[in-house]
Amino acid sequence: MPVNPIANKTTAPNMIELSQRIRAWATELGFQQLGIADTELSEHETHFKNWLAAGLHGEMDYMQRHGTRRCRPADLIPGTRRVISVRMDYLPQPSEMSGTTPENPSLGMVSSYARGRDYHKLMRKRLQKLAMRISDCVTPFAYRVFVDSAPVLEKALAEKAGLGWIGKHSNLVNRQSGSWFFLGEIYTDLPLPVDDPANDHCGVCVKCIDCCPTQAIIAPYQVDARRCISYLTIELRGSIPEEFRPLIGNRIFGCDDCQVVCPWNRFAQSSGEEDFAPRHGLDSPDLIELFHWTEEQFKQRTQGSAIRRIGHACWLRNISVALGNASRSEKIIEALKSRLHHPLEVVREHVEWALKQHMIR
Repeated sequence: MPVNPIANKTTAPNMIELSQRIRAWATELGFQQLGIADTELSEHETHFKNWLAAGLHGEMDYMQRHGTRRCRPADLIPGTRRVISVRMDYLPQPSEMSGTTPENPSLGMVSSYARGRDYHKLMRKRLQKLAMRISDCVTPFAYRVFVDSAPVLEKALAEKAGLGWIGKHSNLVNRQSGSWFFLGEIYTDLPLPVDDPANDHCGVCVKCIDCCPTQAIIAPYQVDARRCISYLTIELRGSIPEEFRPLIGNRIFGCDDCQVVCPWNRFAQSSGEEDFAPRHGLDSPDLIELFHWTEEQFKQRTQGSAIRRIGHACWLRNISVALGNASRSEKIIEALKSRLHHPLEVVREHVEWALKQHMIR
């Protein structure tokens, strides 16, 4: 059924009406919340530049590659006046079970967001559908859809749009839903009414800071990526510094500890999206079984998964560390020895370190 067009997009009442329609459409498309922000991010830009200047981004060179475009939406997409920000819950199981590290050290821990299918395509398609509905309703309408696909300061924009506040662990937190959700954006030239930004409700709580295994949260709202397990197991492509290897435990892709302890996550709701449900037993995977995956098996079983982006070598690197931290067993020793002559140094080095851990116990 065709949507009744809004006659004049420049009048405030019609923009209010349009924003209400947009929120309703977002709900129909499976988003849990939508907010609208302007493009003024000067305070966040200062914080971001200071973070880069301190070198806390590690080897993530792409963070500084785009100049001001990450912090100034109109520099990235000329004509941008508003940013429509959405969130989609991804928790596939009850909140009290999510993200916890298996007590059995022979099992691996994969960050909750990566246990199912990659969210990027799903959210991008939904956002594109939302943009097309807006386009059917009002013209002209210029826009670009983003889901972690361009230099966008998405958490800052979501905070301005009222979706939550940036917590002391640097993740976005929502009072009604915690922090287990993905973000996406539509940059547009429409002068839509903006939402009030969210207030900070962390208070005096420092649970996320205290629980971090590698003390990566060096101060409230400041994360040293070079110490963060998510960075070390996902973004870093070379050797994991030895000082952090014992602290990684059995985390083989990401880390959820700072979210698990956040009191606001007691309000988190399970997602109804089937694509976010765990695949291939990645909610409690056997480390030895994963370690024996060939490169072809890795590609096949991580197809459509966020895990695939790290490649087979880093996958083996991460599992080697986890096996080195596991309780000694002949099966683990045998598995590690099977990779001692891997063609890549980054794998051999971590296998040798893992074997050494079992020898000195």
